[in-house]
Amino acid sequence: MPELPEVETTRRGIATLMTSEILQEFRIHEKRLRWPVPDEINTLVRNRRVIACDRRGKYLLIHFEHGTQIIHLGMSGSLRSVPLNEPRRKHDHAEWIFAKARFLLHDPRRFGAILWHDNRHGPINAHPLLAHLGIEPFHPDFTPAYLYTHLQGRQQAIKQILLAGKIVVGVGNIYACESLFLAGIHPELPGAAISKHRAHKLHAAILQTLKAALEAGGSTLRDYVNASGGPGAYFELHAHVYEREGQACHRCLRPIKRMTQGQRSTYYCSSCQRR
Repeated sequence: MPELPEVETTRRGIATLMTSEILQEFRIHEKRLRWPVPDEINTLVRNRRVIACDRRGKYLLIHFEHGTQIIHLGMSGSLRSVPLNEPRRKHDHAEWIFAKARFLLHDPRRFGAILWHDNRHGPINAHPLLAHLGIEPFHPDFTPAYLYTHLQGRQQAIKQILLAGKIVVGVGNIYACESLFLAGIHPELPGAAISKHRAHKLHAAILQTLKAALEAGGSTLRDYVNASGGPGAYFELHAHVYEREGQACHRCLRPIKRMTQGQRSTYYCSSCQRR
């Protein structure tokens, strides 16, 4: 699934071409996504100027003067720039057409979403899909003290707490495994059992991991491509544990292990990541 680094890389790619441009046409070729695409959305955005392209968690936000398109890439989706005359591929379900740019939403599993939020309904961050999200990891208020305080009283496993995204967004399965390895924290350790010192280490590991992923343009997920149609390189450059079951740990040389938490695979080193 595209996580925060992949979505942010996509946002940066589309922002350079969409921002301040007039959307000549928005076409829906398959409205049966995770939620039905609103019938009137083409009329609402056609011939309107894009004010900004933002991101909240894993949601892309394309702002117009009167409202915002909310886009989620689902399990294996991508939003990429293509030539104006390039034929659509199978599973290209929506397209944004500008005078000098064109974008296609590719979503084979149709778990993504394209929704509309009208400014008359309040600020975009109050939308039901966004209101419950935790703090952004690179926001100044996300500090080691913030993380430690919000872990107090939580008996759930730290890996599951990170995936829930209610304390901090963007630490999906790949980056949670990597962050916990760097911090030396066992993925099953309850949040409340993490000391101030370990919370500081985890905070630093989260920022280090996400920064490295952003610099690499995201992961090398099988289905992920960025806004230019190219893959990321995070795994190739940085992965310590994710999808390395049975391979030698980069620190202690013992084999990396895998277990299942909440129906997701967790990769860790039992020697380096103690309870």
